[in-house]
Amino acid sequence: MKAALGPVGGRRAVLMGALSVSIAAAVRSTWAKPAIGEPQRPTIGNWGFDLAGVDPAVKPGDDFFRYAGGAWMRDTPIPPDRSSWGPFFILRANAEADVKAIVEDVARRPNAPGSLEQKIADYYTSYLDTDAIERAGIEPVKADLAAIAAARSHEDVARLMGRPDIAVGGPLSLSPWPDAKNPDRYAVNIVQSGLGLPDRDYYLKDSANFIKVRGEYRAYIDKILSLVGYPDAGRSADVIVALETQIATLQWSNEKRGDRDLTYNPKLQAQLKAFAPDFPWDDVLSAEEIPTQDFFVVKELGAVAALTKLFRATPIETWRTYMTFHYLSGMADLLPVAFDNLAFDFNERSLSGQTQKRERWKRATTALNAALGEAVGNLYVRRHFTPQAKAQMATLVENLRDAYRARITKLTWMSPETKQAALRKLDKFRVKIGYPDRWRDYATLEVRAGDPVGNRKRAKLWEWRRTTARLHEPTDRDEWGMTPQTVNAYYNSVFNEIVFPAAILQPPYFDPNADSAVNYGGIGGVIGHEMGHGFDDQGSKSDENGVLRTWWKSEDVANFRALVANLSRQYAQYEPLPGLRLNGDMTLGENIGDNGGLSVALEAYLSSLHGEAAPILDGFTGRQRFFLSWAQTYRENIRDEQLRKDVTSDPHSPAEFRVNGVVRNMDAWYDAFGVKPGDKLYLAPKDRVHIW
Repeated sequence: MKAALGPVGGRRAVLMGALSVSIAAAVRSTWAKPAIGEPQRPTIGNWGFDLAGVDPAVKPGDDFFRYAGGAWMRDTPIPPDRSSWGPFFILRANAEADVKAIVEDVARRPNAPGSLEQKIADYYTSYLDTDAIERAGIEPVKADLAAIAAARSHEDVARLMGRPDIAVGGPLSLSPWPDAKNPDRYAVNIVQSGLGLPDRDYYLKDSANFIKVRGEYRAYIDKILSLVGYPDAGRSADVIVALETQIATLQWSNEKRGDRDLTYNPKLQAQLKAFAPDFPWDDVLSAEEIPTQDFFVVKELGAVAALTKLFRATPIETWRTYMTFHYLSGMADLLPVAFDNLAFDFNERSLSGQTQKRERWKRATTALNAALGEAVGNLYVRRHFTPQAKAQMATLVENLRDAYRARITKLTWMSPETKQAALRKLDKFRVKIGYPDRWRDYATLEVRAGDPVGNRKRAKLWEWRRTTARLHEPTDRDEWGMTPQTVNAYYNSVFNEIVFPAAILQPPYFDPNADSAVNYGGIGGVIGHEMGHGFDDQGSKSDENGVLRTWWKSEDVANFRALVANLSRQYAQYEPLPGLRLNGDMTLGENIGDNGGLSVALEAYLSSLHGEAAPILDGFTGRQRFFLSWAQTYRENIRDEQLRKDVTSDPHSPAEFRVNGVVRNMDAWYDAFGVKPGDKLYLAPKDRVHIW
């Protein structure tokens, strides 16, 4: 599953002043919708774009990212409880506020025991009751800590690592997912895991920043363990960092993990045990409540084999220490404030640069969405999504599909046979908009007032049992991988589907009353991006039915690889921070999605004009407004720490390069803004990458 936006990043802008009010609230008041009965007009500006955010002092051909959004970036500080800020994150903040309003309305009313309303209200309010959490101390987690302390064998450790209700870490992770070569059935994927830092590079690279973070991580472990009186916490912290460094050394790199051919290694249970005999599979599978499961897919084959050997070679005492820390760290927000503050200081301040902890209610909405996401989503769409918006979005999707069809037909580098296969795949794209047709049933999930730790554990166990109960049933193609209140979108290769939750279908991405160029440059670019994942370096390995197989002619594969290699080389030259370059191979799939998606969105926009000239609005042509809209959706301020984390571990390029890196490959952008040789973003026509 590939996300459209993800946590994106961009070069840090100058930050101005302190906040006296919530920026999210300010955005809502600035972008207020007209009252019922008033003429319907765009939420932003006169035609759906924030003209005041443009920096006319910047030449479009030198830095289109800052031309389109530089004034906004200069005048908009990052809120202290955020590591980055832009439209994507503003909509997420708005969605949090919307969920808060919904839950508070629910909580004010008397709710029948066992009802969805009771579960939503009690989960949320229990999380908010920090006084009760403080009084309880570590009592709610003592039984789990005792279970970890009682481990005396590697089999005991494996059973703890396999328990669905607690998160103690471990070198492997098991998760049900549709079989990539037979999408009608489920497999259990086995994936490398076990790190407390964002990526293996944090352990293995010796830059000053990574060395600093490793020291802060070691101190964090020491302090967390000290809070529960763990013996010799300092030495234990050293042991954990050393173990995780070993794990990182054995893990595959992100670019290698992204290769779907390398990460499909099917095994029956007997084959799995023969492949990695050092690992106590029976104990793990019993703890996971799937002892008879007989079909697995090992993702990182060599890494998984090496990690199972490391598991057996590591002393039990080391694993006990490791599990104790990871359990406490994962539960820190439900423990007394001393734990919560330590978790914030490292995970948000050190790793992401945040200067202030997020308000408790904001984190409560995140926790609630993780446990009862579709129950909340059902209430969310009743308030915040209309049938008209869904219908308009469906029309846009079909226009983008038509544009892809036209462009695939005209490709010069692809053979007629592969074109026909690509068109069949395009025709079979399944589209999901807004919310699921069938809502998840939470009837068997128990939520208790005043029991935040128990509620989280029961929710984890409930979700695991829900997913594993159907392992021997046909796959559920109606299921959603995101809730309606999620600001994002995705392409799922095994179902060949594109999915757009309700919460992203808002300005500046989508506004039914905006100029059509704005909608095509905004949500049209996102639609094109998701469709593009079906034809990127990895998505193109699945056919129209989602089956992982080779369906291109060999010469077409060679032509495609040559094109995308040029794109990878382009992005590898970008340097978001001094000495920190992008990984063009790791970000390739997302860059292909942007490159092709925006090109196709432009074609769809031009087709929608039916040969008529687009009007000039505030001096901007239709093509100019299209490109400005794309750039506006990615304008962003970001802290250096977050940017470094994104460049290291996120397959998306930072925001700056999702604008500048895309438009400089599009001939129409050069014509629209008069970009000439000598401009900083200028690429000679022969160097521009055109894929779809």
